[in-house]
Amino acid sequence: MNELLTPAEMGRADRLAIDAGTPGIRLMERAGRAVADATAFRHVLGTRVLVLCGPGNNGGDGFVAARNLAERGYAVRLALLGDRARLAGDAALAAAAWRGGTEPLDGDRVVPLLAQAGVVVDALFGAGLARALEGEARRVVEAVERSGRPVVAVDLPSGIDGRTGAVCGAALHAETTVTFFRRKPGHLLMPGRAHCGTVITADIGIPDWTLREIGPALRHNGPPLWLDRLPAPRLDDHKYSRGHALVLSGPALRTGAARLSAEAALRVGAGLVTLVAPEAAAAVAAAHLTAVMVEAFADPAGFAALLADPRRNAMVLGPAAGVGEGTRTLVLAALAGRAALVLDADALTSFADAPDALFDRIRGRPAPVILTPHEGEFARLFADLGERQAGGRPKTERALAAARRSGAIIVLKGADTVVAAPDGRAAINDNAPPDLATAGSGDVLAGIAGGLLARGLPGFEAAAAAVWLHGECGRRAGPGLIAEDLADELKPVLADLYRRAALPPAEPPPVATRSEGPTLPPRRLLVGSHDEDEPGGTD
Repeated sequence: MNELLTPAEMGRADRLAIDAGTPGIRLMERAGRAVADATAFRHVLGTRVLVLCGPGNNGGDGFVAARNLAERGYAVRLALLGDRARLAGDAALAAAAWRGGTEPLDGDRVVPLLAQAGVVVDALFGAGLARALEGEARRVVEAVERSGRPVVAVDLPSGIDGRTGAVCGAALHAETTVTFFRRKPGHLLMPGRAHCGTVITADIGIPDWTLREIGPALRHNGPPLWLDRLPAPRLDDHKYSRGHALVLSGPALRTGAARLSAEAALRVGAGLVTLVAPEAAAAVAAAHLTAVMVEAFADPAGFAALLADPRRNAMVLGPAAGVGEGTRTLVLAALAGRAALVLDADALTSFADAPDALFDRIRGRPAPVILTPHEGEFARLFADLGERQAGGRPKTERALAAARRSGAIIVLKGADTVVAAPDGRAAINDNAPPDLATAGSGDVLAGIAGGLLARGLPGFEAAAAAVWLHGECGRRAGPGLIAEDLADELKPVLADLYRRAALPPAEPPPVATRSEGPTLPPRRLLVGSHDEDEPGGTD
């Protein structure tokens, strides 16, 4: 279930299911019941529930949730934004099955309703919202936010763009968000991710074959995406069979970043790792390293000679290497070789004035190149695709455009890191805790990626796996972590992954999965315990 569907793709999945014989009202009944289940899961019987419905199908889901909650004994009040007579299609059918009162909703009327509510079901606007909220809709959303009442959101918190994760003028923060069939990019992309709380993905009866028809390009990053490419240790392994990674060091007083990268590359399973350093820095680096080897070079020719051995099949360049012509020369020398490369930090900024000189060397190169910029470095290399320059384009689209332009795998870092490949594949990561915002953390990520390349993983899978492993190590290290802690956490994380890869195929998943965000493992919630799929409970 790692596919992500844009709102347009989700609309197509709905239509395909309906065209194949599942009535739309049946999908809506199951969606509304899932929302009721999620509400009841967190809020005990007796809690007063306020259901806020919008004028579209999201509102229809709200009518169904209200009916289900009332049937279970909850005290439910329902307020509708807009004219009930203008409801159409399945939403009108769902409204007709609701036997309670329907109160008009605006920014003034919602305040006393909120005062009496223990929880709010937000069925105003779903994932398809792509324009700024205004007028009474915005006043209602802002009033709910001010109230501090817990919110269960239908599909996405109202005000969040399901394609981009952007806030459309104003948006609710939910404790729980119930979405359907598959998650949307807006559940993972910031700031939408911060608004969603716990995300439950409910099975409402849309068949999986619809995904083959749609062909979604976006994925949620996690082991299912790359675990089959991560080789577990074999009895006949030796250090040369597991690859040899090189890491470029900076000058004598700046070897720490490269050492972090080198140790991470070794810990993730590269058979050998060598830190290559300017002569003046080699002794400093060697004094701090044991299993990581050190070799010195005097000039670019000497550096190129270190790359000549074909067994040295991956290299990391950039962490604290220095910005300028010297680093640029070494990067170009590495690009002329056959090793897979990770270019990070100073290796990227050194090409800020001439990014095409970098991209021209990458495109058509047989071995993969991974670029790992944060937003500032990304804007220096891709001036028209920066966060402020791209006219609101989602992070996924910006990363994909950069991958196509450069010919490289792009790791656009952040709380919602996006990994994008020139062939159109992209994945959004969501397991990185805020504790990773510390000096040296990115150097460890670059080293993990380099080590996985040395082990033979393809570029996209190496990048995606590195990002997830980095986040999981941060999660396990916990608050107070420093970059030096991260590589040690790779041991238990890798052990768990190898055990997982060795298990027999899992049973089919339950009808809903609960995602607790970046710091907790998935939980599960069963929804739809009976078969009353139509209004009134008839099938």
